[in-house]
Amino acid sequence: MSAVNDTKFTPAVFLLTGIRGKEDVHLWISIPFSLVYVISIVGNSVILFIIKTDPSLHEPMYIFLSMLAVTDLGLLIATMPTILGLFLFNSREISLDACFAQMFFIHSLQFIESSVLLLMAFDRFIAICNPLRYTSILTLPRVAKMGLVFVLRAVVVIFPLPFLLKRFRFFRANVLSHSYCLHQDVMKLVCSDITVNNIYGFFITVITVGLDSLLIFLSYVMILKAVLRITSPTKCLRALNTCVSHLCAVLVFYTPEFSLTVIHRFWKSSSPLLQIVLGYVYLLVPPLMNPIVYSVKSKHLRSRIIRVFMK
Repeated sequence: MSAVNDTKFTPAVFLLTGIRGKEDVHLWISIPFSLVYVISIVGNSVILFIIKTDPSLHEPMYIFLSMLAVTDLGLLIATMPTILGLFLFNSREISLDACFAQMFFIHSLQFIESSVLLLMAFDRFIAICNPLRYTSILTLPRVAKMGLVFVLRAVVVIFPLPFLLKRFRFFRANVLSHSYCLHQDVMKLVCSDITVNNIYGFFITVITVGLDSLLIFLSYVMILKAVLRITSPTKCLRALNTCVSHLCAVLVFYTPEFSLTVIHRFWKSSSPLLQIVLGYVYLLVPPLMNPIVYSVKSKHLRSRIIRVFMK
C-alpha cells in the first residue's frame, strides 16, 4: 500500500506553463519575448561598458547603476532558458533541483535589486539634502561594502527556501503556473502543511522588499522637504529632475512585485491570466526599462553612449 501511495508523490520533474489557452501561438509569442531579452541584455551591457571604460563615471550614482545593470543581467540569464525554451521549443519539464536553483536565483536577485534601489535612494538623499558631505560620505570603498552587505543579506535569507521545500512531498499534479519557478508557486504543489514556509516567505519579504520600500519612501519624504525649502523654482526643478530616473525604476520594480505577492498570498481566486501577465512584467520589464530610462534622463551617460556609437 505504501508503494502505491509513494507513486502519488514527489515527481521527478515539474511542468512549466506558458499562456494557457494560447499554446497554438506560443511560437509567435516567443518573438516579443526574444526581442525583450535581446534589447535588455544589450542595453544593460552597454551601460556596464560605458561606466567601466569612462573614468569620469566612476561616481557613486553610476556605480549603483552598474550594480542595477548586473542584477538585471542576472535575472535575464536565470529566466531565459525556461521562458524561451517553453515558447520556442515547448520544453515544459524542469527537474526539482533545477527548479529550486532557479527559484533561489530569481528571488535573491530580486531582493538584491530592491536593495540597490534603496542605495540609489540614499545616494539621491545625500546629494540633495547634504551635498557638501556627499563625497566624504559616499566613498567608493564604502559603496562597495554597502553593496556587498546587501548581496549577503539576500543570499542568507533566500538560502533556506530550497531546503524547506526539499523536505516535502509533492502531488503528481505538478504543473506550475508560470514558465519559471517561484516559491509561492511551488508551495501550491506541496501535499503537507506549509505554514512554516508561508510564514518564513512572508517574513523575508517584509524584512527585505517591505523594509527597503519603506526606507525609499522615507528618503523621498525628506528629499521633498529639502527641495521645498529651495527658494529658486529653477533649482527646485533641477533637484527633482535628478530623481526622476530613480523614481521610474522604483515604480517599475515595486508595483508588479507587490501586486504579484498580494495575489499569490491573499487573492488566490484572481484571474490566472492576470497572474501570468504580472509575472512576466515583474521579471522582464525592469531589466528592459532601467537602461532606457537612465540613458534618456542622464545627460552625462547619454552623451557617452552617443559618442561610442558615433565612433
